[in-house]
Amino acid sequence: MISVPSSADARHRRTVLAMSESAVLGTVSAVWVYPVKSLAGTSVDTAQVSSTGLEGDRTHSVVDASSGERITAREEPRLRELTAAPGQAQPIIRVPDAEVGEQVPAAALSGWLDRPVDLAATNADGGHAVDAFPVHLVSEGAMLTADPDAGPGACDVNDPRANLVLKLVAEGDAERGWLGQRIRVGDAVLSITRTPKHCLGVYAEVVTPGRVAPGDPVRLAD
Repeated sequence: MISVPSSADARHRRTVLAMSESAVLGTVSAVWVYPVKSLAGTSVDTAQVSSTGLEGDRTHSVVDASSGERITAREEPRLRELTAAPGQAQPIIRVPDAEVGEQVPAAALSGWLDRPVDLAATNADGGHAVDAFPVHLVSEGAMLTADPDAGPGACDVNDPRANLVLKLVAEGDAERGWLGQRIRVGDAVLSITRTPKHCLGVYAEVVTPGRVAPGDPVRLAD
């Protein structure tokens, strides 16, 4: 005997479908990692998100060769002109005018800064140097509507150093309305916890680890 769905069942399925569709907030347009603190980052095709953040993100710092103290771009602004990409043993650092075949990033960094520096893992256990929260998200809308003359305390609107750049359905900085909510990005679930003091976007804790990639949908998880 063939069961014919009732009109109530059909309405219920349409309601569930509409709710599911309305929960789609947008998609991931780019995934970025910043292997070395204060250096420019690299966009990647995919990244595994763990409880401490994206794989390959903020794994190393530039330190003074004598004291071991971390050196930031505030102290050495020229660090911002360098790009770091994930490598097998340590990050790959692109330094202008470095000798061809340069194998020791610290040597190239020292030459660039004209002072003896080293490249050090952020933690002995390989963890990340998390200044605030594991994942930083920003929407294209926030970058488009931000004031480029907000002052020296604000981040660069063209490079907010966010891990996930999102193309959202809503306009403007819609991600700032997600505080206290959970979102699913690719295979990962993130809890939106706060907004940065001097930058665009939002910070998130990792609830469920997983892989993310450009093109992944962004949905409400609750």
